[in-house]
Amino acid sequence: MSWTNPLSFMPEPTPVLILVSVLLVVSIPLLLHLIIYSTTSDTLPTIPLIGPSGAGKTALVTLLERGRPTATRTSQTAHTVEVSLPVKTPVASSRFRSPNDPTWEVTKRLLIQDTPGHGKLRHYAMDSVNKSQNLHGIIFVVDAADLSSEASEGARQAAEYLHDVLLQLQKRATNSKSSRAPKEMPVLIAANKLDLFTALPAPLVKSTLESEITKLRKSLSAGLLDSGVGAKDLDAAEEQDWLGEVGNGPFEFSQLQEFNVQVRILGGNVTGVDGSDVKQWWGWIGSMM
Repeated sequence: MSWTNPLSFMPEPTPVLILVSVLLVVSIPLLLHLIIYSTTSDTLPTIPLIGPSGAGKTALVTLLERGRPTATRTSQTAHTVEVSLPVKTPVASSRFRSPNDPTWEVTKRLLIQDTPGHGKLRHYAMDSVNKSQNLHGIIFVVDAADLSSEASEGARQAAEYLHDVLLQLQKRATNSKSSRAPKEMPVLIAANKLDLFTALPAPLVKSTLESEITKLRKSLSAGLLDSGVGAKDLDAAEEQDWLGEVGNGPFEFSQLQEFNVQVRILGGNVTGVDGSDVKQWWGWIGSMM
């Protein structure tokens, strides 16, 4: 049997065939690029601002939206604004994008939702956690100067509110009916007003809030015991409403990683003699995009 060259069955190259091949080589990578980097949802990424009254949430919203803070009043209802991420802020979705890509410096858009901090109006914040479409993270704003005062109840009040928000996120995982783990939910604790001399630095804000939440867990557990709840019912109630690891040990934010809740504490200031400093917060937002 004579040997036949397999290349003999290939068609003769013609101008049309060459043109089609070139078009395929050029168009396929472009098409893949558009599919990968195109927006997968018509709803912009949403990040609610939550925290006690007077922490600086509304002033932060105006700074993120307009580039400068303005005079604000206590919020009575939730409101949402569209903001643009500064073009030089790194964006997580662009980590595989070439610096020569013409869209590298394109501003990213997102929705920031301001929520009231008053105790009777905090249902707005819980609704934003439970009902917001395309939720990409949560910013919990605290007054770092208010946390440092022993005479003030700022630390306790902030910790109680934060406890409720984190517990709501924890229940997303424990009450999920799906076999898959819930989407990771990043939480930024924005330690505001670090320009003030009395403000606690971010590491001390972290330890202070963890300590206050530890006290709160013990208080809630003691309250259940005093109510006369039976041992079995007590165990079930504690497991349902116990933030973090069950037990008598201290609370730490790292315990929430088991429930896909990632907590970071970063400092900054919305106003100040030398201007605002929210670069770290913008960086965190960019990492959520």
